Amino acid sequence: MALQVSSASFSIFNHRNTTKIRAISSKDYATMKSGEEKVNLGGSNLKVTKLGIGAWAWGDTSYWNDFEWDDRKLKAAKAAFDASIDCGINFFDTAEVYGARMSFGAINSETLIGRFIKERQQKDSAEVAIATKFAALPWRLGRGSVLAALQDSLSRLGLSSVDLYQLHWPGIWGNEGYIDGLGDAVEKGLVKAVGVSNYSAKRLKEAYDQLKKRGIPLASNQVNYSLIYRIPEENGVKAACDELGVTMIAYSPIAQGVLTGKYTPENPPSGPRGRIYTPEFLTKLQPLLSRIKEIGQNYNKTNTQVVLNWLIAQENIVPIPGAKNAEQAKEFAGALGWRLTDEEITELRTLASETKPVIGFPVEKL
Repeated sequence: MALQVSSASFSIFNHRNTTKIRAISSKDYATMKSGEEKVNLGGSNLKVTKLGIGAWAWGDTSYWNDFEWDDRKLKAAKAAFDASIDCGINFFDTAEVYGARMSFGAINSETLIGRFIKERQQKDSAEVAIATKFAALPWRLGRGSVLAALQDSLSRLGLSSVDLYQLHWPGIWGNEGYIDGLGDAVEKGLVKAVGVSNYSAKRLKEAYDQLKKRGIPLASNQVNYSLIYRIPEENGVKAACDELGVTMIAYSPIAQGVLTGKYTPENPPSGPRGRIYTPEFLTKLQPLLSRIKEIGQNYNKTNTQVVLNWLIAQENIVPIPGAKNAEQAKEFAGALGWRLTDEEITELRTLASETKPVIGFPVEKL
C-alpha cells in the first residue's frame, strides 16, 4: 500500500451473461497445503503465498480506525495475523511509515508485526514472510540511507532480516543510490529479495537494469490495482512487469473495502474514504457490484473473494488486501483454491470500465 496522508486528495485513493455457470470444483482451502498456493516473486528465490495480507491499518490513526487506536483494535489485528497463518497465508506487507509516527517508540505497523511474530513463535514454529518498505524522503540521500532505514525497520520488527525490502515510492532525486542500497542489502544478507513500489514502466525498467548488472533480480513492483483501478493496464506498468518477469503486488485490491458490497450510496465509507468513494460514485458502481454478487453465488463465494480471485487468475499478481480482524483474514483465504473463467474475467473488466477510476497515489506519475 501507499504512504498514508491526512488529505484525502492524496490518498490511495456491456452485454451481461445471465446464464447460470456451473461452479468449478474447488478444494476447501483449509485442507490445502500452503505450498500448493505459493509462487516465486519475480526472478528471485523467494516464494510467497498467492495472496498476502496488507498491514497498513495496523496501528494507524491518520487514515484508518476512525483516527484512534485502542486495545480492542490491537487484539483484532493480532487475531487477523493468527487467522491468516492458520489459513495458510503467511505473507505480510508493512512499511516504516504505516501506523503511528516512527519515533519515540510509538506503536506502528512494523512494531506490531514484530510483537505478533514473537507471540506466535511461542505457540508454534509457523514460518512467515515479511515485506517492508523504505520511505524515499527528500532528505534521505545515497545508498547508505537505505541500509540505515532497513536497520531501523529490522529493530522495530525484531528480526535479523526480512524477506522483501521495497522502495515505497520513487525519490524526487537519488534513485540510483536507492537502488544501489537495495543491492547492498541483498549482498549483506539483510533481505532475501528486493522490489519497488509505485514505479512507472520507465522507472521499473531502469531499476531492473541497474540491479541486473549486479546479478540481482528485481522481484516486484507494488502498485494500486483492482477491478476499478486498472491504471497499471493503461500506463504500461503491467506490461512491463510481465515482460521483465517482475511480480506485480496489488495494494488496495478490494478498493479499500468498496468492492466488498458493504458500502452503498446511502451508507458510504467513513473518514477520508468517504471523500473518495462518494454516494455518486457508489451509485454508478452498483451494476458492477450486482454482477460480482451474481457470479459469486455461482461459486458460493463472496464479492470480496470474487474480486481477489479476478486478480489472482491473471497470474504474476499477488494481491495484499488489508485484514483488520480474523473474519476478514478467513474470507480472503477463500479467494484461493478456485478460479473464475476467462469469460467472467473479461466480462467483469468490461463492466468495470464503465466506472471512472478514482484518483490514485500521485507519485505513480513521477
